[in-house]
Amino acid sequence: MPKYLIQANYTAQGTKGLLSEGGSGRRAAVERVVGSCGSTLESMYFAYGDTDLYCIVDFPDHLSMAAVSMAVRASGAVESTATPLLTVEEIDAAARQDVAFRPPGG
Repeated sequence: MPKYLIQANYTAQGTKGLLSEGGSGRRAAVERVVGSCGSTLESMYFAYGDTDLYCIVDFPDHLSMAAVSMAVRASGAVESTATPLLTVEEIDAAARQDVAFRPPGG
């Protein structure tokens, strides 16, 4: 299953919801939304600084990730980015692939 690092920031509206529901309420909401697409929440952490929330999620495919991302972002409560995460074994397989690349001037 593709794994993603989700980084999110709450808008003012989203922060009001967080204050109302608490962290456990938001975790339940995240589990519900990703579960609706056959996905699982591996971990979830709140932070302060440049990013409010970090999640690691497993999705059955990229389309499911895109569907959840669009639905959540359309709410206006959260701004987020999703970064695909690759295992060591996936990087090893990628490193063994032949790539027809020629650098400029080479």
